[in-house]
Amino acid sequence: MNANVNNLIPVVQLTENEQQVKQALQICNACRYCETFCAVFPAMTKRLEFTKADIHYMANLCHNCGACLHACQYAPPHEFGVNIPQAMAQVRLETYQDFAVPAAFGVIYKKTGITLVSIMTIIFFFLMLAGVWVNGTDLFGRYQGDFYAIFPHNFLAVLFGSVFILSIVLLGLGIIKFWKQTSKIIPEGVAQPDILQASKNVLTLKYLDGGHGKGCNEEDDRYTKIRRVFHHFTMYGFLLCLLATTVATGYHYFLGLEAPYAYTSLPVILGTLGGIGLVIGPMGLLYLNVKRDPLHGDAKQKPMDRGFIFLLLIVSITGLALMVFRDTSAMALLLIIHLATVMTFFLTIPFGKFAHGFYRSAALLKFAVEERIAKLRAKSK
Repeated sequence: MNANVNNLIPVVQLTENEQQVKQALQICNACRYCETFCAVFPAMTKRLEFTKADIHYMANLCHNCGACLHACQYAPPHEFGVNIPQAMAQVRLETYQDFAVPAAFGVIYKKTGITLVSIMTIIFFFLMLAGVWVNGTDLFGRYQGDFYAIFPHNFLAVLFGSVFILSIVLLGLGIIKFWKQTSKIIPEGVAQPDILQASKNVLTLKYLDGGHGKGCNEEDDRYTKIRRVFHHFTMYGFLLCLLATTVATGYHYFLGLEAPYAYTSLPVILGTLGGIGLVIGPMGLLYLNVKRDPLHGDAKQKPMDRGFIFLLLIVSITGLALMVFRDTSAMALLLIIHLATVMTFFLTIPFGKFAHGFYRSAALLKFAVEERIAKLRAKSK
């Protein structure tokens, strides 16, 4: 009877990469030399067994700083071959694919490299160029920075707004699936302190310091905080650009102020600072990505990483160029190029490296919940 009951219990099979993570974590759990490193290791020590959900959770909790690899006595060429960054990176890519919505589109994560985003941008460029030509608009006319003389405001708002919202919704549905799977063992739920702690860890990129404050390992075993710096430029550059767009939207709909805005206006200042951040950050990250030690194991992610970084870079460069030359005859052409890059970026939001920030934030939120509950249980003993 018991055998029949057991046969009814579904067995969740681990993939080869997930099995590698499980084996590595079991060795790490016995050793615990890296116990004071990043959030992965405190999370690991709370478990004796590692389910598929645990592996997905910790793979996204890993920031791939590389510190544990260079500290590990069982790392290659040891026969155990423990390489946490490599194992986690491989599973992390699998989670993006597994939780993608629609599921069939998960394969795109493997293909969003520089070639694909370039092709998409070129296609959108010619589509918009054709629209301008059909409309009879002078491509090299002078429009005193009036973008809406090329494309009507409502057309841009509806087209780009709907694509952006759809992409965020699809990404959000994937994150919800990830959260439901990895957080079934949190009966207490999420409290305000958890949200505050996770937000702090996300906004400061805490675990890009290796968990010990010295930084990541890039080309070798030397610690450096440079990747954290470039990530900050990228993240806050993006947030400033998003804020600039939000403020400009408020100007247009609530204050009745239409673009173009003066160079000293708040939207332009925020957009300029954000654009500069999105040049410095991605350029630095692209350099580090090329130079990084291959043992860190993100080789399969490199096309996706570089495609995302390259896309952010051309969005910011074309945006800054559009602002500088908006009063010249090059404005219309620059606007078309910039809009083509933005459309490509919006469409790849749910199926590119942009998603990693949301999956990691969800993992950090779960980690904050676990830490709070562990402290409460320790006090009650």
